[in-house]
Amino acid sequence: MIKLFITLLFAAVASVSWAKQVTVDDVLGREVSFNSPAERVIVGFYPEDYMAIGTEAAYDNVVGMSKYIWQARPANWDMYVKHRPSLADIPGIGRVDTKTFSVEKVIALRPDLLLLADWQFKGLGTDVERIQDAGIPVLVVDYNAQTLERHLKSTELIGVVTGQQERAAKIAKEYQERVEGISKRLAEANLPKPKVYTEFGSMGPSELSYTFGKNMWGAISTMAGGDNISAPFVEWWGKLNPEQVIASNPDVIVMTGYESANSTDAMIMGQGVEKQEALKRLEGFKQRTGWASLSAVKNNRMFGAYHGACRTIMDSAMIAFYAKAMYPDLFADLNPEQAYFDFYEKYLPVTPEGTFTLSLQ
Repeated sequence: MIKLFITLLFAAVASVSWAKQVTVDDVLGREVSFNSPAERVIVGFYPEDYMAIGTEAAYDNVVGMSKYIWQARPANWDMYVKHRPSLADIPGIGRVDTKTFSVEKVIALRPDLLLLADWQFKGLGTDVERIQDAGIPVLVVDYNAQTLERHLKSTELIGVVTGQQERAAKIAKEYQERVEGISKRLAEANLPKPKVYTEFGSMGPSELSYTFGKNMWGAISTMAGGDNISAPFVEWWGKLNPEQVIASNPDVIVMTGYESANSTDAMIMGQGVEKQEALKRLEGFKQRTGWASLSAVKNNRMFGAYHGACRTIMDSAMIAFYAKAMYPDLFADLNPEQAYFDFYEKYLPVTPEGTFTLSLQ
């Protein structure tokens, strides 16, 4: 009994001594203090990034999560739950964008830290103060902005939260090297920028869905050397007038999709998606009214991408994908989809199988 007591006491002391209070500036420049590694965390967004950077063991300390962003990719979610069934038992906290986010549940879960995306933090408004008044630090990260600076900073911050600073630095360095390598090659080649249009193909050919301005896929296409036709008309994300797409006459079109869709002709990509089915869906967009005259359609420069592979630290593979789609000769040596798989092999405990990038050429 005495031996057991001493063992438990030593373990408790070791746990306390391992965690230490740190103060960091988050992506908004807010000074936030918390214990690192945090022992009770609520993950508001970027669940795969949290695991990749913090390791699978980081989820031993996750006490709540906004689950919808993961469950919106059902085959991906199922892959993780099959590997780690306890993920399904993590309490959900609702969604900021649908106003179902529960401040009461967050407080009741007694977290050491609430990790939020920039857009979630801004969407919660004064509710953030209620959470902080309950003694819960709120740390803001941001991969949605799709800037190198915020990707690196967010990765560093998650490394501090999980006590995985060295791993975070390694992941950030690899991301930076790939992005800067693409930028350097583009600068040296100094080629004319192709016009590019990206659409989340959830509505199928009959109706235009969301496109992207200066974040997410819009920023990715710009970082990869493209002239994003949506940027003058859409700040973040929204729909373009169909006539505007035709008037802009993009040289390259990328349709993105998740693993499932509400119609049989909407774009699907991702875990468990057969390449032939994805190709059939992509081909269908060539029949959209007025698109036969587009340069991208006439030259078969239409591509598919997995919507779940942007706004994440693993999206350098997608920047490479866009670069190769727009400058096939300049980036002929790149294998973007393999780079995506390689990230999983190095940093995540599951192995994706499906179609994550696609080309009609």
